[in-house]
Amino acid sequence: MTSASRTRRGRPPRGTTALSRESIVEAALTLIDDDGIATVSMRSVARRLGVDAKSLYNHVPDKDGLLDAVAESLLGAMRLPQPTGDLRADLVAIGHAFREAALRHPRAAPLVLTRQLESNRGLAPIEATLAVLLDAGFPPDEAVHILRATIATLIGTLLREVDAGPTVGSADAGHVAARTASLTSAGFPRIAAAAPALAHLDADAEFAFTLDLALDAITARLDAGGHPHSAG
Repeated sequence: MTSASRTRRGRPPRGTTALSRESIVEAALTLIDDDGIATVSMRSVARRLGVDAKSLYNHVPDKDGLLDAVAESLLGAMRLPQPTGDLRADLVAIGHAFREAALRHPRAAPLVLTRQLESNRGLAPIEATLAVLLDAGFPPDEAVHILRATIATLIGTLLREVDAGPTVGSADAGHVAARTASLTSAGFPRIAAAAPALAHLDADAEFAFTLDLALDAITARLDAGGHPHSAG
């Protein structure tokens, strides 16, 4: 991609003077895709659009509001599955839909995973998850405990996925071999025994395992028939 074409990305077509929240969000997302979240500012987005930075404040309140808007846009693209009435299947589908939305723009994923959004777009996945839990028979307070614990678990896994380095694990054969050798020679016998597994990271399998582990706990809790955290 030439420097000229990079400069044009995110700008409205020549002759278009209207500025909108959507065009500002698109320009910010383009910056993030190209150079990371740290490069986003009101001035850098304005430069991308070829407008004065002050004009952006008519559509977004500040940089923080802009980053929220980017996160909301990404989360709003989440394709929530239709519920089937099967607790496990429905939560698996929501979990994978959340991962897909978060990783559609990997460099922007931390925004989706770390910002608390109060818009309808931000609340829709929470509504869908609570609907599954409440319909399965969990009382509201316990459903919220489960929701929070599951979100924390999945967000931790996804943050590691988007920011994983060779020391966490890698799918690259060269990195895996080097890391395995390093761990094996570190002088810890249990680490040495598990070194090949520690050195290798299959992100798809890791997410599926994490989600399954959380769902095992949820379904076991439901099957046990007791809700120790519920009121009354």
